Amino acid sequence: MSTPKSRPFLLDFEKPLCELEARIDQIRELAQENNVDVSEQIRELEAKADQLRTEIFSTLTPSQRLQLARHPRRPSTLDYIQAISEEWFELHGDRGGSDDPALVGGVARLDGIPVVMLGHQKGRDTKDNVARNFGMASPGGYRKALRLMEHANQFRMPILTFIDTPGAWAGVEAEELGQGEAIAYNLREMFKFDVPILCTVIGEGGSGGALGIGVGDRILMFEHAVYTVATPEACAAILWKDAAKGPQAASALKITARDLKELGILDQILPEPSNGAHADPLGAAAILKNALISNLEELFGLSPEQRREQRYLKFRQMGKFLG
Repeated sequence: MSTPKSRPFLLDFEKPLCELEARIDQIRELAQENNVDVSEQIRELEAKADQLRTEIFSTLTPSQRLQLARHPRRPSTLDYIQAISEEWFELHGDRGGSDDPALVGGVARLDGIPVVMLGHQKGRDTKDNVARNFGMASPGGYRKALRLMEHANQFRMPILTFIDTPGAWAGVEAEELGQGEAIAYNLREMFKFDVPILCTVIGEGGSGGALGIGVGDRILMFEHAVYTVATPEACAAILWKDAAKGPQAASALKITARDLKELGILDQILPEPSNGAHADPLGAAAILKNALISNLEELFGLSPEQRREQRYLKFRQMGKFLG
């Protein structure tokens, strides 16, 4: 997983920073070609870039964070798995006749620990996204996920899930094949597993599609990821009959990591590299790996009964508010 030198896709709020960084690179190249010392000017511009970067990424609106979560260059489940694990071996099929490419999983080692890793998989371009159904899993995808989690539980392997989907596939065929039942069954079964379960929202966590692999002992989330009951566009279309009011809905829905941490949904917010995970995928992967290992060490100190009880209480307490 490497970071391309070019930046073909820029969000509007990224452009001023990108232009300044390009200007710094241009000045540095010209100075080298003409053997001119501009180190002082470069330091001043780099300080200005650092200040601008801090201003931009510390004041992002929920709608802008949603754009980052959907960034086409944002690391995907397979990107992270390949970067943080050893001996990764992907497993296929739900043993019922389906192998959904929108939800991937398999066995691997994390810092020497045998684990099962699985998650939603979006595409890198239009063709790949169509093949992956834009990360929207079918009932077969959730049944495949359950098969892998049952395998993990049987062989005492921790379960690591990575959430990145706008929602479960909502087509007619998905309903005919039991989409709601498949997700609900996963929710029930994940509460029963003896092994540690870590769920990480790496990009876009949307609706029941996210929850289908989202019941865990610890819920982690990258700082620019989002987690929501429905996409802001869908919420705006329902409430105001106008999808263009998505930014307003994004603010009202409390979809950011900071909001969800305050509401008690999340256990840990994972900081991202200065320009976002898409600007430094390997840096983001290192942050994720360290967080997963640290949380696993804590969960290994609990008995299976304690893990199940704490998992149950964690989700039972969600949504409680004082009047």
